[in-house]
Parts: sequence; structure tokens; C-alpha cells
Amino acid sequence: MASRYDSSLQSRNPISQAQNSVEKLHYAVSQAMSHPTEQMVEQAKSRLAHTERAVDQAGDSLNGQAVELAEEMLAEEKGRLASLASDMNGESTK
Repeated sequence: MASRYDSSLQSRNPISQAQNSVEKLHYAVSQAMSHPTEQMVEQAKSRLAHTERAVDQAGDSLNGQAVELAEEMLAEEKGRLASLASDMNGESTK
């Protein structure tokens, strides 16, 4: 387990913030997929907006490879969330 000091250092690093945000987004999307309610999807969408900001901020970093990985992970989660939202919209019209 990381110490409080380690967490403090990581929280100041835009790349670490972006990576942590993508992980939280993955969890939120997974929860929404497991429990597809409007509330869970809205929470995932909110997390998505936060993650997009974090990844954008990390984009100014000199570590292009880490930013690229965060962007790829973000794109994957956006796709999962869009698929879930599409499925839910299809079910509600049946």
C-alpha cells in the first residue's frame, strides 16, 4: 500500500492523475454495465467528463508515451460507455 507521502507526490503529477482517473472511469463503466440503471450511467458519464479533463491536462506533459496510453484507455472506456448507453436506449424503446 502506498504511503500518504507517495500519494501526495502522485497527485501533483498530471500523468498520474490522468492514469488514476482512467482507472476510476473503468470502474464506473464496469459498474454501470453490471447495474445498467440511468443513475449508474450518469455517474459514469460524469466520471468520463472528469477523465477527459485529466487526460487533456496530461497532454501538455513531456511523457508522450504515458499520455498516449491514457488516451487509448480513455477511448476504450468511451466506447464501452457509448455501447451501454446505446443498449439502454434500445431497451427503453422496446
